Amino acid sequence: MAAEKRPADTAVLIVGAGPAGLMLAGELRLAGVEAILVDRLAEPSGESRGLGFNARTMEIFDQRGILPLFSDLATSRAGHFGGLPVDFGVLESGHFGAQGVPQARTEEVLTAWVTGLNMEIRRGWELVGLADDGSGVNARFRTPDGERELRASYLVGCDGGRSTVRRLADFEFTGTAATMELLLADVAGADIHPRPIGSSAPGGMAMCAPLGGGVMRVIMCERTGPARRRTAPPDFEEVAAVWQRLTGEDIRNGTPLWVSSFGNATRQASRYRQGRVLLAGDAAHIHLPAGGQGLNVSVQDAVNLGWKLAAEVLGRAPEGLLDTYHSERHPVGARLLLNTQAQGLLMLGGDAVQPLREVLKELIRYEDVSRHLAGMVSGLDVRYEAGPGDHPLVGRRMPDAEIGPAEGPSRIYPLLRGARGILLDFSDDAGLRGAAAGWADRVDIVTAKVLVSGADEPFAATDAVLLRPDGHVAWAAPGRTALPEALRRWFGAPGPADRGGERGAS
Repeated sequence: MAAEKRPADTAVLIVGAGPAGLMLAGELRLAGVEAILVDRLAEPSGESRGLGFNARTMEIFDQRGILPLFSDLATSRAGHFGGLPVDFGVLESGHFGAQGVPQARTEEVLTAWVTGLNMEIRRGWELVGLADDGSGVNARFRTPDGERELRASYLVGCDGGRSTVRRLADFEFTGTAATMELLLADVAGADIHPRPIGSSAPGGMAMCAPLGGGVMRVIMCERTGPARRRTAPPDFEEVAAVWQRLTGEDIRNGTPLWVSSFGNATRQASRYRQGRVLLAGDAAHIHLPAGGQGLNVSVQDAVNLGWKLAAEVLGRAPEGLLDTYHSERHPVGARLLLNTQAQGLLMLGGDAVQPLREVLKELIRYEDVSRHLAGMVSGLDVRYEAGPGDHPLVGRRMPDAEIGPAEGPSRIYPLLRGARGILLDFSDDAGLRGAAAGWADRVDIVTAKVLVSGADEPFAATDAVLLRPDGHVAWAAPGRTALPEALRRWFGAPGPADRGGERGAS
């Protein structure tokens, strides 16, 4: 459609109200940025391919105060890599992954969170055209009330693996097509024996896990040929027939609640940003859902992008800040694709890869190997660019810790509720706080003591830490970079000196 330069209807238009879109919407609202979130579905689908979230997403939800909105979260240190058990307890984190939380429930919680932040969500809006004219993006929608147009300064596609935004904006999406198809069904009332993740069967793979309330989830794959190109979900009879061929069990006496299929296609957008159009979550990368990492990386994409896009919209972003969204998250997405391909080979490769599974079982007994694999799948090992000689914390996500002024201990993560920068002064250095005063409208200054429990703590011999709004460390002392340089790099030019942002831990 022709690009029409007219006043913007909103600063940011987010297409897709899944986990990535909802999380991005909340991040923008916390920063005071106006946004509109649209979704083509009139109501949430209620379907839940994902069941839980990993330790890093738990940390993010904790930092934003979202965790209490979930009730009775069950967590576990037990994880897997390609169906091989891995103890995630080897990682240094205050959280383990949450288990058995349907994605529909996660979306319900995030929806409540963003609507509480006065976020506007428009449902039944299907994107049919867009044009970026260099100063804004015009988007055309088919809605229940007819065709509508919206103009935004930026548009973000969070609309899933079959992203319309990605197609209309002509993003390059390279990788490999699906070579296998997996079938999934949630079945109530059937007599099915549980089968662990990645359980092999003659001719394929069949796994079964209880979801509670007498419902069992079955996932299966027959190695009988290339993946089918479907325009609709398979019917339950097809799923039951495949399950019977693989396991000998007849599940036709059960009631199917949800039936779906998916493949092992692996693709990634070559760029996460083209002009004023960006991609996040599954719109930017698709892969076999091994270990449930898709939802987690989507949420983490959104949190990385949110504060940067907000700074750009508000006119206080330093040069190149928004481009760091691609430079930081594209390598994370590429590594996600690598590890899910490896896990797919282990789970679906059949007898040919059994020797590899046996060798990996031996290696996982070594704690360093378990820590490496657990860090990869949990998202806790992500480190953004850090220069030579930087403090070991720089670029990493900030671990939670108790911090205590005289009146009693608190924790670091609640300080991030407002999605602002945080300067943690552990040495009561007035000069340091003075150097940061010009950024008090964007960075809270907190004087506190870390309650270090041992010499191996990451805070040992650390005098101060500057946190980005996404919880990653931008600067730490002692280090080679001066604090004002780091503040300018991540938060832009200083404003008038204002000590209103200075506070103690509480």
